[in-house]
Amino acid sequence: MHHDGFDRYGGDVLAPGWRDAGKKAVARVGAAPGLVVEVAGDGFCGAVTRVQSGTVELEDRRGLRRLFPLGGGFLIDGAAVELTVLAAAPAARTRTASGSFAAEDRRARIARASRILVEGRHDAELVEKVWGDDLRAEGVVVEYLQGVDLLEQTLRDEPPGPGRRYGVLVDHLVAGSKESRIAGAVARGPHGAHVRIVGHPHIDVWQCVLPASLGIRAWPEVPRGIEWKVGVSRALGWPARDQADIARTWQRILGAVKTYRDLDPALLGRVEELIDFVTAPAAGAGSGTGGE
Repeated sequence: MHHDGFDRYGGDVLAPGWRDAGKKAVARVGAAPGLVVEVAGDGFCGAVTRVQSGTVELEDRRGLRRLFPLGGGFLIDGAAVELTVLAAAPAARTRTASGSFAAEDRRARIARASRILVEGRHDAELVEKVWGDDLRAEGVVVEYLQGVDLLEQTLRDEPPGPGRRYGVLVDHLVAGSKESRIAGAVARGPHGAHVRIVGHPHIDVWQCVLPASLGIRAWPEVPRGIEWKVGVSRALGWPARDQADIARTWQRILGAVKTYRDLDPALLGRVEELIDFVTAPAAGAGSGTGGE
């Protein structure tokens, strides 16, 4: 899978020698709108927004736009390419909501034994909204645990192995949290080699949606003693009388998510890491004994 980098911005692309990195022949690629590239030696990653007067404009996931000269010095999927003016051609390849190229054959693959586990329904729905096409193409199933507390029981009931890797996404994975203690115990336990646990720092997956995508300045602060989702809904002026109201609030938030650009990079990188982990060749081939 191919995506922008995460939290890797900065530097001056016009530093001496930037075009000369790697003298071997490189592919020539038309700078199509939406094409995501990385600037070699700089780390800036963005989607092509326009090509004009020998330059290409790139926009990163934070909305920052920068201009670069067309030509060499760019990377796609880690491989050096030379960006050129797009020639008239058949319809461009479409991209999924996660920013990856849609596969030519859109049929879903048979489900792998390896899977991604998330804490709850909202986490699963957000992952599906952005990465669903990619996950179906890879045959990856997303399941939710109804709380990270159930992770160890799940691993006992359906143990992972060389051919059944589990990638786990948890909320509030920060030093000293309950989630970090559970993650540490699993990593040290008998299944640690076949489980990858990652997380974002937010209290709830709702906060992984960028405030700007919802038209708000920031996520509200919720006083201690008030259930977080209830407090957020009230602060935003949305009903919070019961679970049906909270469910409607979530659908409103989820509806604001159109692509990966609407999500916090702290989540994007972690989901990408899990997809890579559960789809790596070793997940199917294993090292020695094979899968279940």
